[in-house]
Amino acid sequence: MLDGNGNLSFPLIGNVPASGMTPTELQRAIAAKLDPDYLHNPSVSVEVATRRPFYVVGEVQKPGSYPYVTDMTVLNAVATAGGQTYRANMGRFYIKRQVDGQVVRVVGTQESRLQPGDTVVVRERYF
Repeated sequence: MLDGNGNLSFPLIGNVPASGMTPTELQRAIAAKLDPDYLHNPSVSVEVATRRPFYVVGEVQKPGSYPYVTDMTVLNAVATAGGQTYRANMGRFYIKRQVDGQVVRVVGTQESRLQPGDTVVVRERYF
């Protein structure tokens, strides 16, 4: 379990800084602390239990935040938010995403893949 400082705590090896690491990087860090003092060639598996949510706003039935699922597309996100409203333009989307600390706006399609923390904006049609 992560503490407030982004560390995982283990009885044998103590704290392992986990903040900002991918699951593969964390596996390697834990294995390095176990080898050679406790286990020879340890096999470590790390799985993310909860990811940051994604958000859907605009012309959907239930705008809000939803739990991220791997390989989520814009179309899946719209369906998760209860589907589109009668005014939705299902051909025009954009995705707000943080890239290197900056929020960028990416033009998306129904097949665009989402990342944890993304905001899908469903535009309205005019006619």
